[in-house]
Amino acid sequence: MTYFRRILEFAKPYKRFAFLNIICNIFYALFSTLSFIALIPVIRILVNPEERTNEIPVWSGWMGAKDYYVDYFNYNVSQRVAEDEVSALVFICGIVVILFFLKNLFGYLADFFITFLRNGVLRDIRDALYKKILHLPIAYFSEKKKGDTISRITADVNEVQFSFLSILELIVREPLTILFTIIAMLLISPKLTIFVFIFLPVSGYLISLIGKKLKAQSHRAQEENGNFLSIVEETLSSLKIVKGFNVENQFEQKFKKSTNSLNSILNSLVNRQNLASPASEFLGIFVIVVILWFGGNMVLVEGTLDAATFIAFLALSYNILTPAKQISKASYSVKKGNAAAERILDVLSTPSNITDAPNAIDYKEFKNSVEIENINFRYEEDLVLKNFSLSVPKGTTVALVGQSGSGKSTIANLVTRFYDVNEGAIKIDGNDIRHITKRSLRDMLGLVTQDSILFNDTVKNNIALGKIDATEEEIIEALKVANAWEFVRNLPKGLETNIGDSGNKLSGGQKQRLSIARAVLKNPPIMILDEATSALDTESEKLVQLALENMMKNRTSIVIAHRLSTIQKADFIAVMHHGEIVEQGTHDYLLEKDGVYRKLVEMQSFE
Repeated sequence: MTYFRRILEFAKPYKRFAFLNIICNIFYALFSTLSFIALIPVIRILVNPEERTNEIPVWSGWMGAKDYYVDYFNYNVSQRVAEDEVSALVFICGIVVILFFLKNLFGYLADFFITFLRNGVLRDIRDALYKKILHLPIAYFSEKKKGDTISRITADVNEVQFSFLSILELIVREPLTILFTIIAMLLISPKLTIFVFIFLPVSGYLISLIGKKLKAQSHRAQEENGNFLSIVEETLSSLKIVKGFNVENQFEQKFKKSTNSLNSILNSLVNRQNLASPASEFLGIFVIVVILWFGGNMVLVEGTLDAATFIAFLALSYNILTPAKQISKASYSVKKGNAAAERILDVLSTPSNITDAPNAIDYKEFKNSVEIENINFRYEEDLVLKNFSLSVPKGTTVALVGQSGSGKSTIANLVTRFYDVNEGAIKIDGNDIRHITKRSLRDMLGLVTQDSILFNDTVKNNIALGKIDATEEEIIEALKVANAWEFVRNLPKGLETNIGDSGNKLSGGQKQRLSIARAVLKNPPIMILDEATSALDTESEKLVQLALENMMKNRTSIVIAHRLSTIQKADFIAVMHHGEIVEQGTHDYLLEKDGVYRKLVEMQSFE
């Protein structure tokens, strides 16, 4: 129930709906009980004429209130029967109809108010999860499957709605119905009521045995659901490779293995849950049969209970069965919901190690330089960067080159503070970036990555991502700087053309030029280019290279590249090997030195 309590924290903004729901459920339970109690005097008077009375009852105080109201009701019915039996039947039927109408009216109102609470909580959990996903460090997702994260924000949240939040409908209504019914039963016959409740704990224990494994099975089902969504996500994002290598059958078998596993878990889980309703109903009927035997003995043998009262008692006993059955089903739902809530809260409670320092400043204006001072960094065990130092003065272009695994892209990840250094510091104008707010730091940075990350939206909205209030003229100017306006203006709808999922309606060079235009429009003082031309053909590379040169004019740039065309005009080049700088200087100086850089140039392999 710990997870249940934590999920209920999301219900606090909707407590007014909970309050209204409770009031309506109180009346629902009250009229549900009264509708059965009203049958007692009716049955007595209709079946046994001797029960009719012509004496007006006298109020004798609250201690005798029960007898007074019963006698007063008997008197009214008796008078109506004496005057006109048809009129009496109409009166009696009207009372029953009114009681059941009021019961169902308040039942509907209770559901009406709880709907706002349930859907509000559902929305707020999803919002909280999405916000958390946006703020968690990138390192968190390098260890997680995308499908598992998607499963938590979809399937697990739905499970919480159908399990935990459905309990909110039962948490007042069913217990109150049982409570009022028990009070009525005790007023009718304490002896028979006590006898009934000897058997209820036994049946409750037997029902509880059914649900012991539900939480574990639910957890396995939700994990497998995340696994199967991951396979779908991987397949959709890698269809060209899947088809190109003729591995459709392998992926199909992998998917079937996951769905077969999920099918097996769900069969066991659902069948165990389905057992709850018939088991509770059978045990409930067993209790009714025991009441029939014991109560029938009181009516026929002992004569301590009249037939009309016993019939109403049986009806009241059955009135307990439905809410008891709902509560037993809800207990299984709690076990399923526990597993889903655990997975949701696991994400929400994950601490982010990339946070603003308590004294972090909003730094708006880049003035002098970016300094990387003696940093060490590791992703897991081995050091990726070792005692690495680099200075990038304002207005200069510094290029990082080296073979794959030398740590070039790690520098980009650290400067943008997607990760924090283990030792040393990265400073802007002497300020450690860990003491600058993440928002103001990233406002000063523009990022163009090797993979053109675009969204399933219009050209205009993709370009204006970093400056949502940009005018159409500003967007067009940015596209011109990026050598992209020529092809954009020829698109079917120009700036309003939707470019498809990940920009797949465009070529690689076109996508990369849009990425550059996006960075240009943002107009940051510091630009980071992470292998921005590595995935392009020669013709596209020339256009993109020209766009990059336009963008880097009068701007501080850190360029990570493997192609000579990208870095030969850089003011300073650092050659990296296994996380360390092995050579540094200008392009001409490094060529004359005839070292590692010259070999890389000759190989054209700055990977």
